[in-house]
Amino acid sequence: MFRRFSVDFALFSIFLDTVLVLASLILASVLRPLLNSLPFIKEMLGIQTFPTVIYIIFPLIWVSSFLAFSVYDPGRNFRPEEEFTGLFLGSLLAGIALAGVLYLTYRDFSRAMFLSFLLIMIFSAVGWRLLHKTILRLIGHRFFRIHRALIIGAGKVGRDLQQKIAERRDTRLILVGLLDDDPQKRAADPLILDTLDNVREIVRTHRVDHVVVALPRRAHERANRLVADLHNLPVKVYVIPDYFALSLHHAAVEEFAGIPMLDLRAPALNDYQRAIKRTFDVAVTILLMPLALPIMGMIALAVRLESRGPVLLHQDRAGENGHTFKMHKFRTMVENAESLQHLVEREDENGRLIHKTAEDPRVTRLGKFLRRISLDELPQLFNILRGEMSLVGPRPEMPYLVEQYEPWQRKRFAVPPGLTGWWQVHGRSDKPMHLHTEEDLYYIQNYSPILDVVILFKTVNAVFSRRGAF
Repeated sequence: MFRRFSVDFALFSIFLDTVLVLASLILASVLRPLLNSLPFIKEMLGIQTFPTVIYIIFPLIWVSSFLAFSVYDPGRNFRPEEEFTGLFLGSLLAGIALAGVLYLTYRDFSRAMFLSFLLIMIFSAVGWRLLHKTILRLIGHRFFRIHRALIIGAGKVGRDLQQKIAERRDTRLILVGLLDDDPQKRAADPLILDTLDNVREIVRTHRVDHVVVALPRRAHERANRLVADLHNLPVKVYVIPDYFALSLHHAAVEEFAGIPMLDLRAPALNDYQRAIKRTFDVAVTILLMPLALPIMGMIALAVRLESRGPVLLHQDRAGENGHTFKMHKFRTMVENAESLQHLVEREDENGRLIHKTAEDPRVTRLGKFLRRISLDELPQLFNILRGEMSLVGPRPEMPYLVEQYEPWQRKRFAVPPGLTGWWQVHGRSDKPMHLHTEEDLYYIQNYSPILDVVILFKTVNAVFSRRGAF
């Protein structure tokens, strides 16, 4: 077995995937006669074989597709969702490329056998990785050297790292403890072993392999001395800059003019996640359009007949990274409703602004109905097609409310705003959006394509239950 995230493991993965491609081709050939009993499969007698050149081309294309999506990159797949996203996209690219090869060369080849190969290979590629993860979780500590980590600093950054290590439940990584100069913290927590002055002794005593410096910005000089103290010990030293607290969502190291720098506005979604999310948005929106367009036409006519004013509103909203855009929705209020905003605005017991109420006198009768079942939001499908919004994400906020945000609330702008989101399916207007930013931050921190699908299904239930909509 190889150490995970090592170059050796990456080479082993390439070798194993190559073998699996060859094995899947052979197995698909053997299984082809068994498919003759299916009514939609053309009967072919005897074992069918792929041309010899296919056994060379297919492994090269498959491995190249995985390389293109960093499946073998030890530094890109620390989280399971990142690895399996790459597997999905790599398999999709490989399948399309291989189908193209067969179309241009062996067009009369059995499509059933090719599809069998794809299914076998995909299940094999995913299956051996899941098996490897399971083995590592169960008995990995018997085969790999245990790594011992020490955290310098028991402040917020250090405690966050301590929690992250505990959540990973990695039996090959042990946190031996923390160091901090605050006597009250040391007295309250036995995991805080000593002061920073005794770091060398602690490293030797506990056979520490990794030292993580998690000190606040004001302790810059102290951190420099610590790194100097450890320079002749066989340990790896990492530094977590306290500047992470200033980041929009998370930070990343990038080169700028050839100099490594900390990007405090790194996007919350990596390139693969963004590609999947955008593809999903466009595909679902296009599928919805034939149904949505006639409904929007009838709503537009009803709005025009009920009251004076434009059919559509084009409001400025804050989107990804705080950039403003025009959000479209059907008008549900009387004309010039914004000039009557003072009739509904109030402050709660904590002095926070409440700008929506269930008994808003500006809302028309048709508007109440449209809001109850969220049909006034349908024009935002065009915002989604333009790339200004996503199907799922934090709701786009009004700029004047954004001006009152606290710094931590601005982290909700780390992803594209959505037609629906975690906030909408957990309260909607019952929980004013600008007072419940934590709902959006939960979504950002736990984003996955599966979560988007779950939220969409929950949205249907929330709409039909008419809960919290006004």
